[in-house]
Amino acid sequence: MPLILPGNVGSATAATGFDVANSVRYNDGDSPKLNINFGSDGTLNKWTFSMWFKRSTVGTAQRLFCVLDTGMDDYMKFDTADQLEWTFDHEDGSNRGILKTNRKFRDVSAWYHLVCRLDTTDGTAGDRMRMYINGVEETSFETETNPTEDETGDIGRDNNHYIGTSGSSQYFDGYFAEVCMINNQSLAPTSFGEFDSASGIWKPIDVSDLTPGTNGFYLDFEASDNLGNDAFGGTDWGETNLAATDQSIDTCTNNFATMNPLMPLGSNIAYSDGNLTITPGTSDYKTTASTIAVSSGKWYAEFKAVSGHNGSTDVSIGIVGADTFLASTGSKAMSAYTNAFSYGSGGLVKQYNNSTIRTDATYTNDNIIGIAVDMDNLKLYWSKDGAFQNSGDPTSGATGTGAVAITPAQLYYIAVATISSGGVKVFSANFGSPPYSESGGETDGDGYGNFAHAVPSGYFALNTKNLAEYGG
Repeated sequence: MPLILPGNVGSATAATGFDVANSVRYNDGDSPKLNINFGSDGTLNKWTFSMWFKRSTVGTAQRLFCVLDTGMDDYMKFDTADQLEWTFDHEDGSNRGILKTNRKFRDVSAWYHLVCRLDTTDGTAGDRMRMYINGVEETSFETETNPTEDETGDIGRDNNHYIGTSGSSQYFDGYFAEVCMINNQSLAPTSFGEFDSASGIWKPIDVSDLTPGTNGFYLDFEASDNLGNDAFGGTDWGETNLAATDQSIDTCTNNFATMNPLMPLGSNIAYSDGNLTITPGTSDYKTTASTIAVSSGKWYAEFKAVSGHNGSTDVSIGIVGADTFLASTGSKAMSAYTNAFSYGSGGLVKQYNNSTIRTDATYTNDNIIGIAVDMDNLKLYWSKDGAFQNSGDPTSGATGTGAVAITPAQLYYIAVATISSGGVKVFSANFGSPPYSESGGETDGDGYGNFAHAVPSGYFALNTKNLAEYGG
C-alpha cells in the first residue's frame, strides 16, 4: 500500500516542461463513453495508439480502447486479474494477434502511459505488435500471438470506436488524458513522451504537431463542454453520461490525491467518482485514507457531506498515522487508532484511544468541512463552511491558535471514518479537483485547485507538483 505512488506521479521538473491541463474522469457506475464512427476506412495494418490513464478500480474487466465489428472486436483492456491485453483481430475473425502481459497493474494512485504500435507489414513477426508502458517496451507476456504479415484489423475502420468501454459493458473507472491515435505510422513512445533528465520519470510531450493520418485523433479534454473535441481538428467524438464536472485537473503532469480503495479498514466501502466519493455499506466502522501521506509541509483539503448526515457521531474527518494505520486490522473508528485525530459530525474532536479533546459545531448534509494540516508546526485545524473551529488560525504557525497538536511526528494520511448505522453517510473528497459542481473557485497560492472556501495562506492542494516544491 503505497504512501505516495511510485512511477508517473509528476515531478518538480514537470512544471517547466509540457503540462497537461485536464483529464476526463470516468465513473463506471454512470456507464460513460466516448464514441465515433469515422465513416470511412483508414490504414488498417499500421497505426500507433497512445493514452495516459489512472485506474480507480481493480479486479474487474475494463476496456481502454475498442472497435466493434460484427462478431468480433479489437481492443486494449484490463482483465479481472489486472493484466493488460491488446487483441488484434482480422476482419473475418481469423489470424488474431494477442499480447497479454504477465505483470499486473494495480496501483490506483499512479498515472500510466500506454503505447500500442501496430505494423503488420514488418517482416519480423515479433515487431508487428509492440506494447510500451511508461516508455519501456513490454517483453514478458502470458500470451503472445503475432498476426500474419500484412493482415488488417478493425481499428481505424468504418466501425464504432469506443474509449473506456466495449460499447455497453466493461466500463473503465478512473482517469484518461492525452488520448491520441496516429494512422499509417508506427511510432516509438518517444513521439509521445520522454524521460525527465532529473527525476527519471516518464512524462508527456506535446503531440499537437504529429500528423494524424486518416482517422487519427487527439483528445486533450480541455473543453469541459465538449470533452470529445478532436484537437487535431477532426470530427468530434460523441459523449454519453459525461458532464462538465467529469473534467478533472488531476493529470499525468500533476497527480492529485484521492481516497485509496486498496486500504480501507472495515468492510463494504463503495468508491466512485474517481475514488473521491465514499459510500459505506454495512454497519461496522470503516476508515479509509488518502493515496498520499505527508510528514512535512502545509496541506488543505475539503470534504462535502453529500447525503445521510444528521449531525450524529457516526462520521469523522481527520488524519491517521501511517505506521499504526497500515499495521492495523479489523474495523475501527478513526479515533480508536493510535496516532489519529478526528472531527466528528456530532462535533466531538478526538485523538487516539477515543479521547475527546473538545466539542465543535455539528455538521450535516451539504456542509463542507475543511482540513488544514500543518506538518511543519505539527498543528491541525478544521473548518465548517469556511469558518475555522475553536477560533482556529492556520496561519499562526508554532503558536497554533485554536489548533490540535499532532503527536508524534510521523507520516500521516488524511482520512475519513464512517459507520452506516442510522443511514448511509456519503462523503465526497476534494483535494483540488472536486467530483461535484463547485462555484467557489478558490485555489492555493500556486493557483492549484477548485475549493469552496479560501485556502489558508501558505497551505497547498495535495498534488505532486506541490509535494515536489513544499515537501511531503
